[in-house]
Amino acid sequence: MSVTTEDASIKPDPLIMAKVKPAPIDRPPLVENNRDYAWITDKICRIVEEKTPTWWWVCFGVASMTASFTVMGLIYLVSTGVGVWGLANPVNWGWAIVNFVFWIGIGHAGTLISAILCLLKQKWRTSINRAAEAMTVFAVVCAAIFPVFHVGRIWFAWFLFPIPNSNWIWPQFRSPLEWDVFAVSTYGTVSVLFWYMGMIPDLATIRDRATTKFRRLFYGVFAMGWRNATNHWRNYELAYLLLAGLSTPLVLSVHTIVSFDFAAAQLPGWHTTIFPPYFVAGAIFSGFGMVLTLMLPLRAIYGLHDIITQRHIDNMCKITLATGTMVGYAYSMEFFIAWYGANSFESFAFVNRAFGQYWWAYLTMVSCNVISPQLFWFRKIRENPAAVWIISIFVNVGMWFERFVIACTSLANDFIPSSWGYYSPSIIDILTYFGTFGVFSVLFLLFVRFLPMMPMAEIKMVLPEADPHHGDNDHH
Repeated sequence: MSVTTEDASIKPDPLIMAKVKPAPIDRPPLVENNRDYAWITDKICRIVEEKTPTWWWVCFGVASMTASFTVMGLIYLVSTGVGVWGLANPVNWGWAIVNFVFWIGIGHAGTLISAILCLLKQKWRTSINRAAEAMTVFAVVCAAIFPVFHVGRIWFAWFLFPIPNSNWIWPQFRSPLEWDVFAVSTYGTVSVLFWYMGMIPDLATIRDRATTKFRRLFYGVFAMGWRNATNHWRNYELAYLLLAGLSTPLVLSVHTIVSFDFAAAQLPGWHTTIFPPYFVAGAIFSGFGMVLTLMLPLRAIYGLHDIITQRHIDNMCKITLATGTMVGYAYSMEFFIAWYGANSFESFAFVNRAFGQYWWAYLTMVSCNVISPQLFWFRKIRENPAAVWIISIFVNVGMWFERFVIACTSLANDFIPSSWGYYSPSIIDILTYFGTFGVFSVLFLLFVRFLPMMPMAEIKMVLPEADPHHGDNDHH
């Protein structure tokens, strides 16, 4: 069969095809309105440099007053005893363990955004990672309050560490509660180092812009002699990468070990192998919920719409949707495993969890954790900051109820019906817990006021000007 001239003319030229490149994916910019280096530096530094706004003083006063509830509750607890909490047979673990697991979960998104997304070279993390890292540190502080004071005689809390003592009383190293001590203390230490080291270049920038001797001295001490030299950046990037690699397994291991507090027990409702991945997904879920809860108001107050763009909000909503779906899958698998295992105690534990005396807690948990995140499938919801903020609060409420359902419903109805009971928190439980939100808010407000809220250097790296080929249309 012969080829006509017309057919031959439309055959692709191999040389032309070799030069054709696939079209790049059209994504919104990470910094909008063509902002330059100087604008980013000025915008972020002015938050620290300007006069303290009135709203900050109002919020700080309310947060300090709320934090005093925790202080007064703990003083009363130590002076009286742990009997002031609502703990009693059969529920000997109440709000203390619930609040501990809740706050540890809140702290997971910071390390995830900083470490794992850094290793995966996800540039969209740059605008939110600093605040998320701060959130991690402050959440770990709130979490540590509960196990330390739960020992009752707090002056013996140092027995948790393997320190030689006169009676040679060593910790029980086979206990998951002891693993918590090492896991959480390591996680907290690495999180503080990661957070602080990332701020060093920005602290030096504020030092160089300082107009008073005290500010130059204060920020100069914490900038550790940073002079923007090439060897400084080389050492900084290497150390940051090493800390990111060290933090990544911590994200997965810490909440896995926290889940062993329950999974290593023989109690129906706790003794299940799905807890480690289930707890990790739930921690990331609640952590991103708290990031949205904190960053959306700050974005509106400080006018940071060009730096925290709709693309950032979209990505956080999608991660929240994905992890919320994983949590919902884990809920359903728990019922399937209880049915498939044909263990009558296990089956009763989960049926009672959904339809027993704590049905209201289970319904709240499912509604907030499984149903509300599904709204993020819709772009109009993701583009509505008010709706995203409300859903993020539902996520945090639902994750607290998840920990409550796991801890309390399993203990309230154990193997012996004659010992069943209904757990109710005391007023000291309630005040101590809600006071930790004040502790967290006080620390976060101090961070926003006196430290750079965003990494200026990293945000500048995602600008088009940071690309060495920027403006060169002929590079291949």
